[in-house]
Amino acid sequence: MTKENLEENKKKKNKFRKRIGFWYTINVVIILKKILIVEDDISIHNVLKEILEAENYKTYHAYSGTEALLLFEKEKYDLILLDLMLPALSGEEIIKQIKDTPIIVLSAKISSDDKVNCLLSGANDYITKPFDRKELLARIKVQLRNTNNVVDAIKYKELNLLSDNHTLLVCDTKVNLTKTEYAIVKQLLLNPTQVITKNKLLDLISMDTEDCDENSLRVHISNIRKKIRDYTEKEYIESIWGIGFKIKE
Repeated sequence: MTKENLEENKKKKNKFRKRIGFWYTINVVIILKKILIVEDDISIHNVLKEILEAENYKTYHAYSGTEALLLFEKEKYDLILLDLMLPALSGEEIIKQIKDTPIIVLSAKISSDDKVNCLLSGANDYITKPFDRKELLARIKVQLRNTNNVVDAIKYKELNLLSDNHTLLVCDTKVNLTKTEYAIVKQLLLNPTQVITKNKLLDLISMDTEDCDENSLRVHISNIRKKIRDYTEKEYIESIWGIGFKIKE
């Protein structure tokens, strides 16, 4: 191997080490809410999984009543989405056996008696199928807001985003964000190595805010930068011209 080839290999190795080093020095700590989906219809189950994971919830899966109880014995969940008409053990029986965990019933049973019985037995909420995505997510947020579990937090270097009060800590100093600003920062911090296109970002924050378009997005980004800049000299949000935004390395 020639001297030139050795030098070239050395450069490649150093470049690779630098890349690997970057991945290990990223400090993102995410505490995700854990939701157990108990639904035997695979298509509905997969839809629920997709909806929840798009909102950064961690999902767990049971397809029968007995499987749900077995999982519940091994793991503590923040919320349970529960169908009633399950094989082996009905949803009504599960409600009676599970305590101290919020339960939202998702059922095709629409009678008032079914709803009342479930609520009196211990369910926290009841949604009939077919369900509306926005309504489902809103009801989930209400139940999680009422729990005393650990607050969702996303930490990246000097930034620490707290979900209970839409607060951003910059160098441990509180920075108040608007609802839209919080939603933008959250999505960027959840994907610190990715460029998020403007359209994708607008879609991701649409559940939290409906008043944002491409023009106002730039204004919100600018305001976020100013708020962060008040407490640190580092720039955290990078514009990728013609594409979108990302967290700056």
